[in-house]
Amino acid sequence: MKKAEVVLIPLPAMGHIVAVVEIAKLLVQRDDRIYTTVLVMHPTLDPSTTEYMESLAASTLPDRMRVINLPRVESITSATKGRNWLTCLIEGQKPHVKEYVSRIRTQFEMNPDSPRLAGFVFDTFATGLKDVSNEFGIPWYVFSAAVSSLSDGKTPPVYQVGPIVKHIGDGPDPLSDESNNSRDIMGWLDDQPPSSVMFLCFGSWGSFKENQVKEIAFALERSGHRFLWSLRKPSQNGKMQSPSDYENFQSILPQGFLDRTAKIGKVIGWAPQVEILSHSAVGGFASHCGWNSILESLRFGVPIATWPLYAEQQFNAFQMVIELGLAFEIKMDYRKDFYGDTEIIVSSDDILKAIKSVMEQDSEIRKKVKEMSRVSEKTLVAGGSSFSSLGRLIEDMMGNMS
Repeated sequence: MKKAEVVLIPLPAMGHIVAVVEIAKLLVQRDDRIYTTVLVMHPTLDPSTTEYMESLAASTLPDRMRVINLPRVESITSATKGRNWLTCLIEGQKPHVKEYVSRIRTQFEMNPDSPRLAGFVFDTFATGLKDVSNEFGIPWYVFSAAVSSLSDGKTPPVYQVGPIVKHIGDGPDPLSDESNNSRDIMGWLDDQPPSSVMFLCFGSWGSFKENQVKEIAFALERSGHRFLWSLRKPSQNGKMQSPSDYENFQSILPQGFLDRTAKIGKVIGWAPQVEILSHSAVGGFASHCGWNSILESLRFGVPIATWPLYAEQQFNAFQMVIELGLAFEIKMDYRKDFYGDTEIIVSSDDILKAIKSVMEQDSEIRKKVKEMSRVSEKTLVAGGSSFSSLGRLIEDMMGNMS
């Protein structure tokens, strides 16, 4: 039997690595001929990524799948991360990727029964590594959410294999251990009525300064709705570092807020997002509109209140609110400034309006999101569009080895 190895390389940030690991699992679970290797570039962008990698190493991955840490690019430190960090990272990792590819080729030449390299799958932000693929004459694919602009017949085939969402049955989130209060969080949700909780979480890079945090707190308290709020501490201005958890939430929240909302709300640090969104108590989701978060919310039928922060998230929010009518707007043109002192404050009135809208039980948007959840589930099973597209992708990879 012909065996094929696929090498996947994500941006070294939490959401990107998790998504690529999930698609690597999909490939090996779908076809016995496929072997996958996820190469993780270092340094990563946030400490949670390191914890995730350690948990993967300690867990049992599917057969024919492995996750490998590439050597660290020593010239990149927390002090030097800036606007050009990604270019420096890609260039610094090219020799390490070449070394790994050479090893696979040598192994195949010595033992033809071993897997043969069939292709690379690059994260959208890691396509700078295509030079390595081209040098070895190996096909490369891009793992991207922006498929609509690529489906005009003027580009190579586009394989729509999503939604790539962690299966709850696969076990707990690798980061959801006791130190992250996961059991406490899920236990609290178990005590809440169905669809009653507003969940606020803005991704592994989402955080706000004190003035904005207070506006969010005022809106939550005025709304009267139950809430679960993932509140994280921003990095220092000018430093490309991910947020961290607060040691004491009272240092950032309005005085008395935690006491006044103790019966209806819970403020947490890092959140096991997939597990939370899949819980029946969650009825609304305030999100930064990263594509993973959008897919997860639609997969579990939870309407979104959009608050995009950076990258393509403004486009995602516009698509969800205006084009698809599947979300409510908090603010669509907000953009986070990681490097300077510029700060746009979204008022508590705007936040409150969105919370009330997203938590309305009989809204048309909630009905549309529930229907989208049902449809998305169908795409993943035999006969569904994503199931079929994944099969075509695998056959394309196998055919490229001929």
